[in-house]
Amino acid sequence: MADFSRLPGPNADLWDWQLLAACRGVDSSLFFHPEGERGAARSARETSAKEVCMRCPVRAECAAHALAVREPYGVWGGLTEDEREELMGRARHRLVPASSMTGHAGISGA
Repeated sequence: MADFSRLPGPNADLWDWQLLAACRGVDSSLFFHPEGERGAARSARETSAKEVCMRCPVRAECAAHALAVREPYGVWGGLTEDEREELMGRARHRLVPASSMTGHAGISGA
């Protein structure tokens, strides 16, 4: 589930980018997988969704939103669930100071 506490307030200025989205009016099933979808079917659907995203004037805003609220489902800003998870994981690793790693198993304090 998305972290709703990270959502910006109801200020329209923060959400207006959605009005310009290329996906506006497109069936949302293109961007969100049905339960159990796997393999070639999922890959084909995600590719089609990304094609919409690639021509979108607010792609960056959409991707930033999905990353900021840790959106767990769907294709947002041209990023799949797995791609966002990978990016968020990388960001977490960058945010951990090297000094805090000292003393953990497998890491020497030398």
